[in-house]
Amino acid sequence: MTMDHGHAGHHAGDEGAAPHPHAHAAASPRGLNRMAVSATLHCLTGCAIGEILGLIIGTAVGLSTGWTVVLAVALAFLFGYALSTLPLLRSGVALGTALSVVLAADTLSIATMEVVDNAVMALIPGAMDAGLVNVVFWIGMLIALTAAFFAAYPVNRALLKRGKGHALTHEYHSTAAPTGARRFIPNLSSGLLVGIIVSFMLGGLLVATAATLEGAGTDPHAAAATLD
Repeated sequence: MTMDHGHAGHHAGDEGAAPHPHAHAAASPRGLNRMAVSATLHCLTGCAIGEILGLIIGTAVGLSTGWTVVLAVALAFLFGYALSTLPLLRSGVALGTALSVVLAADTLSIATMEVVDNAVMALIPGAMDAGLVNVVFWIGMLIALTAAFFAAYPVNRALLKRGKGHALTHEYHSTAAPTGARRFIPNLSSGLLVGIIVSFMLGGLLVATAATLEGAGTDPHAAAATLD
């Protein structure tokens, strides 16, 4: 997708802000790596939220494992796109323009994550069929998301280096502080995204561990096995 710089300038001008000069940052390896990490974390956070939510909904309505996976993948794309759209809306970009840019920028990254994530989960015995209160699920998810991050990172870096991927969204950012309702759109930094993912995963793991220990404590067979 080729960027329409005149269009970007038009939107920035409407809000009284100039396009953010990110291009020079991407020229240095350190700046390129930092942008690639940020892009990957945005996609990863959305994928994690979407997949967990998909499992919750699928389990609640009694969907089969296959349809639950389909729902989880669809929600992963939805939330992945949403997290990348928020910074553009905060910068004053129109919703339609923001969505078109994000679709072009993030689709390959999210697709890579979903392929790797689901492949790893399928390889871990019992992970795909485990519920939210199963320790196997959360350990499997941690491993799968870690693998997905390292798979998508070089993809994002290569796209950024060529001026594609998240480079498309960065050209729409502005240096001016948001005004009006845009002030309430959250600004999700890389550090905050890491915190969200880690807290999300550890919280689920702790709940699953507690449920497992409680179940073992009330199971007479487990108690007898412990005494033996």
